[in-house]
Amino acid sequence: MLFPENIGKKLSIDEVSLSKGELYTFVTNKKGGSKKGTIVACVKGTRSNDILKILEKLPLKARKQVDEVTLDMAKNIELATKLAFPESTLVTDRFHVVKLVTEALQHERIQLRWKELDKENKAIAEAKKQGLKHKPKQLSNGDTPKQLLARSRYIIAKKPHQWTDNQKQRAKLLFKLYPQLETAYKHTLEFRNSYELTDKLMARERFEKWIKETYENELKSFYTAANTVNANFDNILNFFNNRNTNANAESFNAKIKLFRANLRGVTDTTFFLFRLNKLFA
Repeated sequence: MLFPENIGKKLSIDEVSLSKGELYTFVTNKKGGSKKGTIVACVKGTRSNDILKILEKLPLKARKQVDEVTLDMAKNIELATKLAFPESTLVTDRFHVVKLVTEALQHERIQLRWKELDKENKAIAEAKKQGLKHKPKQLSNGDTPKQLLARSRYIIAKKPHQWTDNQKQRAKLLFKLYPQLETAYKHTLEFRNSYELTDKLMARERFEKWIKETYENELKSFYTAANTVNANFDNILNFFNNRNTNANAESFNAKIKLFRANLRGVTDTTFFLFRLNKLFA
């Protein structure tokens, strides 16, 4: 689907699954507000050639008027966007970047939890050999070490001022037992706080410092995140030009998912796209 009349100066591009995991790429106008006039284009699949083939059908004059496009870190979509909108600035969505770093932190927590599970299984096997019943170690708040790590998932996803009293107690125990997790948590907060800056030059310095510290402190869980940030550095920094995100695209995706859930799934994709056309184009 293509709607040249809906093109605007600021666009978003993202993929969403309509049925059975089949992905469609949607180009949306930020001014549309996830209502009529939102959809600029819809392309089946995520291949850069397929996306470009459709977007090039838009008038070149209209495509040159686009000055900013927000997107995730998928290189195929980035390539198609660069070629389709030659005058635009590409902005990597901040939420995708922060999510990547947060996932690295959660990976550190999960690794520690697996170690505690292995330790407990060995202790159970040893007690069984001696004909004894294994009694797991209990911490001051009533958690066992593996429970503490499992229940800390949402704690380390939040900032300290958002913790409840119980979460503060659990966090204190967690960081006392696993200082490496506290280091990883503080490293994640440093990255997230960089997005609160308003000056692009200062943000560049903070991100460069964060990447450098990742390697200097051998925070191996963050190596992939640091490499990805480095590979998308310019597009990430473009966020600080206008502080635009892909929030409108995510809002649009959420509406599609809710619509799909209300229909108990999609059996006729063509008719579903027709309905999206009437509602959002």
